[in-house]
Amino acid sequence: MNEPLPPSLAQIASCVAGYDPNALPVAQAQEFIARLVPRVKAVEMVALRSSLGRVLARDVISAIDVPSHDNSAMDGYALRGFDLASGADTLLTVAGSGFAGECFEGEVPPGHCVRIMTGAVMPAGLDTVVPQEFVKVGDDTAQVRIPAGVVTTGDNRRLAGEDLARGDAALRAGRVLRPADLGMLASLGQAEVPVWRRLRVAFFSTGNELRSIGEPLPPGCVYDSNRYTLWGMLQRLGVDLIDMGVVRDDPVALADAFRTAAQSADAVITSGGVSVGEADHTKRVMAELGDVLFWRIAMRPGRPMAIGRIAGSSGDAGNSAGHNPGAILFGLPGNPVAVMVTFYAFVRDALLAMSGATAQPLPMLRCASIEPMRKKPGRTEYQRGIVTRAADGHWQVRITGSQGSGILRSMSEANGFVVLGHEQGNVAAGELVDVLPFDGLV
Repeated sequence: MNEPLPPSLAQIASCVAGYDPNALPVAQAQEFIARLVPRVKAVEMVALRSSLGRVLARDVISAIDVPSHDNSAMDGYALRGFDLASGADTLLTVAGSGFAGECFEGEVPPGHCVRIMTGAVMPAGLDTVVPQEFVKVGDDTAQVRIPAGVVTTGDNRRLAGEDLARGDAALRAGRVLRPADLGMLASLGQAEVPVWRRLRVAFFSTGNELRSIGEPLPPGCVYDSNRYTLWGMLQRLGVDLIDMGVVRDDPVALADAFRTAAQSADAVITSGGVSVGEADHTKRVMAELGDVLFWRIAMRPGRPMAIGRIAGSSGDAGNSAGHNPGAILFGLPGNPVAVMVTFYAFVRDALLAMSGATAQPLPMLRCASIEPMRKKPGRTEYQRGIVTRAADGHWQVRITGSQGSGILRSMSEANGFVVLGHEQGNVAAGELVDVLPFDGLV
């Protein structure tokens, strides 16, 4: 049975309070996109080592206690807490040894202890471990003296199920799997992991002035940089990429590119052709092939943007149910910095949501501005900044210089976005501002 049709863009717009496509605040654009994007539905089982960076499709429930038994957290001597003398040294007889991967056999009488190694199962009846560096061993190693006050009952013992109890959720669906998660899954004996299939993203640049690397560069032409920054940003998201190159501003070529992209991908990202004053072929073809809106967003840089769906064919790989509502379209500006800003403001989170990932807001730093910053209320600005530590240890930030949307060097030199909010005005030197660090992002 075919799935119900998704809501139209007009229906989505009616749910966004104060929606105005000609003056759209960043927050409203983000809300609209969150309502628009679908989620992948196909689940794959992959080997544990192949799951890094993938999105978990189902909760992983622990079938065992981790650790499986009470065990020692230190190299030392395991004992009964009630054998410890109050306010005086304790003298105990060594009953034997216990090593990791082995169990001490037999009972330990009162007044006795067991030499034990980190990770070894606690012998029955013993509940405390004194680290070996605190213990004074007798000449014949048959007795040990424990100074008063170095341990109390229960110290240095890991309890069964302390890390994870049988029946608990080890990891929740929607998690992007990290190295520590792989270790967690391995500790459960999980050889395979259920993950959502990878999102497929097609991208291309538009414009007659663009040339690919390796081609001659006639006067008035520039090398296409946007596809390389898009490729780098998309690589960080673990999606399958379809690089369709540079498409000339020609209606037939553009229509062919959009149809091909929509038939093979879940999302299509373009750069260029959406600004006022540009050749209108790109916008016209977008509108003819799908349900597309053209926004003017209250932000700097990155004001123009297209959003919507481009029609796909029935039964393509994007929807196994047989009905394909089309690929989601993100038409980004042509200026290099504006491409990166709009990608991180809108596209990144949308693609993660489409991949099945649980929303994880990016962390912000609060930094003191080293210099004044000019800012008009009524728009969100993303200025490129360099974050450093001040002499007093606090974070501080300065902008990279000229903030033009075509100056890609400002992104290369920066290590974070200074995010100045919609209602915010000019910033004085020393005033705290929000900074979105690039580390782990770009």
